[in-house]
Amino acid sequence: MPPRRKQNLTVSLSMRTIQQAKVLAAKRATTISGLLEQQIADLVGQGEAYENSFRRALSLMDQGLRLGGDRMAPRDTLHER
Repeated sequence: MPPRRKQNLTVSLSMRTIQQAKVLAAKRATTISGLLEQQIADLVGQGEAYENSFRRALSLMDQGLRLGGDRMAPRDTLHER
């Protein structure tokens, strides 16, 4: 598999956030860029999973679910006048 091309991205963060990110990145043996890349990849994956689940749910609602039991008698039969 060919290496993935990467592109620089400028992000503005507070100094406190940068310091905390440096500590976290060091604990995880990665870089701030690596942390951000992983978090964004996770968010994108979650968004795709949500969209897939949403489409499946809509499809199931269109089909309807057979939950068992007998079909109901027509209303007129149940309430003869």
